[in-house]
Amino acid sequence: ATVLAQAIVREGAKSVAAGANPMDLKRGIDRAVNLVVEELKAKARRIWEEIIPNGDVDRLAEVIAEDGIDHSARPDELQGLAGAQQTTRWLGSVFSDQCWKIHQVIGEGDTVVVYCTLHGRHTGNLLGIPPTNREVAMDYVHIVHFRDGKVADHWGIRDDMALMRQLGVMSGPPTPVAGAG
Repeated sequence: ATVLAQAIVREGAKSVAAGANPMDLKRGIDRAVNLVVEELKAKARRIWEEIIPNGDVDRLAEVIAEDGIDHSARPDELQGLAGAQQTTRWLGSVFSDQCWKIHQVIGEGDTVVVYCTLHGRHTGNLLGIPPTNREVAMDYVHIVHFRDGKVADHWGIRDDMALMRQLGVMSGPPTPVAGAG
């Protein structure tokens, strides 16, 4: 990004010195930045709309950096592409019929935020909780930072308490999920 920025400044200065309108140059740069942000947003959507629900661990290599960091991972979980592949396999073993409903995707620079809801059926062991065969819906917020077109950093926030109530593990009525409607 720094090399690209330096090249833009250098070539832009040459163009302005040669008589180009600086505002036209700025508008062109703004359009290019917007195109890049839209591409990153599309990649982020693809992770949760296509790759994870289909358990397509090979396609994760297209969007996750080999050395990526999941800042939300438990200490015993793998990091990088291997960790994302492990998590995808695990989710598939716990929740069948996965569908991630995307509610909002926001991008700025090389960072994208995805607000979504995981819908699925609890058909596998979930951290010691045997399968209940219940349908669940759990809200997530994913923040992903891209480097060289791949996810280099991920932060995930999810509503575990709502999930535990839906599974009947915690007392009290199931908590409605905001994105479930």
